[in-house]
Amino acid sequence: MQITPIHTRLFKEREDLPAFIAAHLPSVAEKTVLTVSSKLICLWKGLSVAYESRAQKEALIRRESRAALQTPLAWLTIKSGMIMTNAGIDESNADGKLLLLPQDCYACAAELRGELQKRWGVKELGVIITDSMILPLRAGVIGAAVAYAGFKGVKDLRGTPDIFGKKLSVTLVNAADALAAACALTMGEAAEQRPLCRVEQAPVEFVDKTDPDEIKYPPEDDLYTPLLKAVGLVK
Repeated sequence: MQITPIHTRLFKEREDLPAFIAAHLPSVAEKTVLTVSSKLICLWKGLSVAYESRAQKEALIRRESRAALQTPLAWLTIKSGMIMTNAGIDESNADGKLLLLPQDCYACAAELRGELQKRWGVKELGVIITDSMILPLRAGVIGAAVAYAGFKGVKDLRGTPDIFGKKLSVTLVNAADALAAACALTMGEAAEQRPLCRVEQAPVEFVDKTDPDEIKYPPEDDLYTPLLKAVGLVK
């Protein structure tokens, strides 16, 4: 697998994102996965609000999330079936604005993929919208897939044998988040201006239609549900 971050100029709000990407990446090979910073998606869709106050930002966080819990560092929220900080609302690299995630990031990923397929003339293409995530009891952020299109984001290994022949009973491999994390490491979090990353020879299965529910885990079976119930984030 080969990962190549793409340095770009600054992207302007409501600019043509497919044209912007194609200008910096004129062509790609079949079976390419492209990761795109969620900030570009927010700006593409015009989802920015001028920052006014901390109270304003907190009100937006509560409005944009299904559940929200205030912590010493940030709000721990649930949005679009994911646990994320501040409902994905970001003010870094936003020039005095607050950037809000779209209500349907998967629709945005599918739309962007379709436009890029036409521009690049490729059929098997994956698109991942990435954002930063904090893992429990770990310092620092990693990249995560807010949404994706064009490939299966989860590999089901249940029923397959391990190296000693024992059949796996619960193992699912989260390919979407793994690719997002690998790319985010090269894209950066500060002033790098690398909001795109090309992945070639990714070990994923390309498909025409993505199922957003495949990566969502049922709360009754989730490892962290007892903890989230204890702090009141889920019922």
